[in-house]
Parts: sequence; structure tokens; C-alpha cells
Amino acid sequence: MVGKDAYKPGLENTLRLMAHLGNPHEQLRAIHVAGTNGKGSTSHLIAAVLQAQGYKVGLFTSPHLVSLTERIRINGKPIPENQVADFITRHRAFLDETQPSFFETMTALAFDYFVREQVDFAVVEVGLGGRLDSTNVLTPILSVITNIGLDHTELLGNTLPKIAREKAGIIKPHVPCVIGETHPQTMNIFLDKAQECHILGDGLETTNCRIWFADQCGYLRRCRLREAPECELKGNYQEHNLQTAYVALQVLRNHVITGSRDHGISKAAIAFGFAHVCSLTGLRGRWETLCNKPLIICDTGHNSHGIQYVAKQLRELTNPHVWIVFGMVNDKDTETVMRLLPTGDKYHYIFTTPNTHRARTAEEMLALWNKEGIALNDPKEAIAYALAHASEQDAVFIGGSNYLVGEALQIRNS
Repeated sequence: MVGKDAYKPGLENTLRLMAHLGNPHEQLRAIHVAGTNGKGSTSHLIAAVLQAQGYKVGLFTSPHLVSLTERIRINGKPIPENQVADFITRHRAFLDETQPSFFETMTALAFDYFVREQVDFAVVEVGLGGRLDSTNVLTPILSVITNIGLDHTELLGNTLPKIAREKAGIIKPHVPCVIGETHPQTMNIFLDKAQECHILGDGLETTNCRIWFADQCGYLRRCRLREAPECELKGNYQEHNLQTAYVALQVLRNHVITGSRDHGISKAAIAFGFAHVCSLTGLRGRWETLCNKPLIICDTGHNSHGIQYVAKQLRELTNPHVWIVFGMVNDKDTETVMRLLPTGDKYHYIFTTPNTHRARTAEEMLALWNKEGIALNDPKEAIAYALAHASEQDAVFIGGSNYLVGEALQIRNS
């Protein structure tokens, strides 16, 4: 099971797994990253910089686009398939007894692998929510929460404050924390949690402060006055993630990584890590250009908070026609997303059904759209249709679901 069907609230099962494995979560120096959107990109940015500095870095993210081995990486290289098979074989009896979810199993595998491979740091992305997520057995060296938006409302709550309380669950006593985007409905929730955990200091940028609101800090803005950092991630929405990652790295450099076993984080490593984040970590599907003639772009934005940035960038394309292959799963706010998508004579919609039992059908999507478009249930057929009709001067966009982006990557790699 995947998605909400595999969601098991509570940490008891994961803690049993950890105990069986010798509690690897207690042996990791982890940066724990939560948020509605941007947590994957932010995790990769932090990991890339640490790699550029010469550290051995484990990276645990979800979901995967093509292979589940993408979820667990060390210095950008996915876990070998034989390591996955060996883990399952060695622990088969215990797994059969405890019946963990897929995500609980992957979390245990990742932490065990990182400890056995003796990583210097583990950058760990929360799967869903925060407080009850399997990864929250960690006591990290730094917590990061990118933003709060309305997603997974049936599990996390239907208001921003309720969702913020779930994500604030990763804030731990005496562990510094970075909040990416400030929102008037959620700021006090994080401040209250920080106070409860004894990490609230005197101000946003003083050395005594232990919680930073990244969009109120001046680190990146000051940097831009001199020289804006180049970044391999080109989506407009990445500006928020860049700022969050930059502040998180400043906190690590100035307040966390200060022991004799470390060699700091240099400005050169930050610049190189940002400029080569995809090649260093293997990140895919973030406003990624797959071809130039025609221009083919895919993006994993899949809820209203993420699609608002994607839609803005689609409107900024100057190509004479834009062919949009779009599909979504049924636990997302589809109606809101549809209202955000660009309209006009240059935009041509092909709705399709992502390869998951949770998908909205192409026909459902077209009915919700209630405008001109076509429905092709097979994603391969839908992408082929767009490519067949697009001229070299046109653009093709593929998105709305991670499953659909994964399909696009497989087609382009074949």
C-alpha cells in the first residue's frame, strides 16, 4: 500500500523496527526536513552542499519516480538493489511478524544502511505530516519545516493551524529549527512549540536564537546584493527552497557543525552545491527540461500550493503553443488545482490517468475541467499525442502527479 492507504499513525511499529536493528536512528547526525511543498528540493540542496564540502551524506526522500532505490542515496548514488533484497531476506521473519507499512520498512532500511555505511550526515525528508511520521523517531541536529499548505487534509487536518501543529511535531527539545515560509496563521504555533522545547532565543539572527524564520532572515538577500547564487533547479518556486536551504546551512555552519570531527561548510561548497544539486544528488522532476525542440518540461508539483507556481511559469512560456499532459490522484484538491491552470488559445490540454489505483481517470479530469481538451487514459498515449502535435517551436508540459512525471522520465530514458 502507498499514500494514505499505507499511513499508520504512531511510532510504535517504527520503534520496534529500530530496536530490532540496534537503534540506528540514535546513531545518525540527521537534518530532518518537513513541509507541505519543497521539502524534497530543500533536502537535496542541503545534501548537495554537504557533499560538496567533502562529507559522506545519506539522503532519504519520497516518493520515488522510477525506482524505489531512488529514495535512499549516499552521495547521490541510489542504494544497490542487492542491498534492499539482503535487508528483506535477513529480517524477513521480523517483518512478517510486525507487518510494517512500506514506508516504515523503507525508513528502517534507510537508517540501517546509513549507519552501516558510516555516513557523516543523514538528510531525512518526512514522508507525511511530521508528528506521527515514521522518520520522527529521530532526534536530529537540525529541524527544517519548509512551509504549510492544505494537503492530506483527511489525515492532517483541514486548516493551516492544524496542519502546522502536525508538522511542528518534528521540533525537538534543544534542537535548532528553521522555518522556511512565514504565515500569519502558523507563525505562533511554531513559536509556541519552540518555547515548549526550550529553543527560543532573543531574535531571528542573534547567536542566542535557536529558531529561524528563513524568509525573515537576510542571509540570501544580502548575498544577492553581491552575487546571486546560481542554482541547477530552475523553477520559480525554488527561490523559497533556496532561501530555506541557505539559512539551514548557515545555522549548521555557525551553530551546529563546530566539533573537531567536522571541517565546516564553506561559501565555495554552498555555491558549488547549489549550482550542481541535480548532478550531485540525482534529483529529478523539478521543472526539468527533457528536450529543447520541442521544449519538454516535467514537474512534480501536485497540490494547489505547488501548482500555483507551476501555473505562473507556464503562463510565462513564450512558445506559440503549450501542450499540457496532466493527471492527478484522487486525494488531492483537484478542483482548486484546475482553477489555477492557465487558459487561452495557446494551451492545449490532454488529461490522462496516472498509473496508480488512486488516480483520477482522464474522463473525470476532463469533466472537472469543463473546457476544451481531450482524455486519454494511457499516460504513454497521452504523452505521445502531445509530442505528435507539438511543433519544434512549441512546449510540452507533463505534470500534476509524481506517477506521471515518472512515466515521462521512463519514456525519455528509453
